[in-house]
Amino acid sequence: MTAIELKNISNSICQGINLKISEGELLVLTGPTGAGKTTLLNIIAGLVDYSGSIFFDSKPINAIPPQKRGVGYLFQDLALFPHLNVYANIAYGLNTERKSLKKVEEKVDSLLKLMNIEHLRDRYPKNLSGGEKQKVALSRTLAISPRILLLDEPFSNIDLRTRKYLRIELRSLQKRLSITTIFVTHNLIEAEEMGDRIAVLCKGKLEQVASSKELFFNPQNEQVIDFIGRPNILKCDSCRMLRGEVAEVKCGEISIIIPYEGGKINKILISPRDVYVSTMKPSTSVMNGYWGTIIKLIPLASIMRFQVKIKDNILLAELPKDLFREFGLKLGKKVFIILKFRGIRVC
Repeated sequence: MTAIELKNISNSICQGINLKISEGELLVLTGPTGAGKTTLLNIIAGLVDYSGSIFFDSKPINAIPPQKRGVGYLFQDLALFPHLNVYANIAYGLNTERKSLKKVEEKVDSLLKLMNIEHLRDRYPKNLSGGEKQKVALSRTLAISPRILLLDEPFSNIDLRTRKYLRIELRSLQKRLSITTIFVTHNLIEAEEMGDRIAVLCKGKLEQVASSKELFFNPQNEQVIDFIGRPNILKCDSCRMLRGEVAEVKCGEISIIIPYEGGKINKILISPRDVYVSTMKPSTSVMNGYWGTIIKLIPLASIMRFQVKIKDNILLAELPKDLFREFGLKLGKKVFIILKFRGIRVC
């Protein structure tokens, strides 16, 4: 396991970044497009120029070339060799290191087994699904036994169901291998599920590094709030268990059904992006649905944020401006609000 420390890392994009990553930690690096996420990975890998200092286990690596830093880098496009089968793709890095045939075979066979893709051994990339390609690319990255693992939006081109499965698989694998990992994504759900901690980059600056709960309930500044969406935080007056992992909380005059994993609940949080807005109540029964009135408009570049008063609570919602106009929404308009169950977080 390797600890990483960045001291005053800067270049044309990154601005004075200081960051410590513990041994075996999975740090998620997130932020809007153009924030510098991939650039920071490239800096750690030694692929672009920078000023400042990088340390692996307290030892400076600035003078060490990329191929000797012990970094495994999985790029967004995976970059599998189309003319090589699965076995040869995984073995590629080992062969360039001139490992013996026996060692190459042992390593590749162990990774095929670890990833549960032994049956794909002789297939070519064109005959693999997106999830299978992902596993092969990750196996190739791990074959060289890197000290740290850098993953640049590895699931961005995979369907939602496969992406969910691969997140679970990767998280489990990372813990088993105890390999220090930096995982880049712009998907907040992915960040929350994957990371021991989440680091938010905005315009090349590191704005906050925190656990997912701390990040969502205590965003440090306006830059972080703009990225995660200014959250609705409601105080819970009471809570009762319903069934399984579901509970009902009272927040003032409204009751809300929430995911529940045990323990005391003081507050719940939901992003404006997870507040569904309609001018009509659905014909079928819905969970966490309420009538409310628009009491304030907050126009932004491409979206309209607006406050909705529901009994004694005020919630912030948002819609693209064209949809807001299409629905005929305005101050004083009654709307039906649904709080998306999977978007609710608890504290």
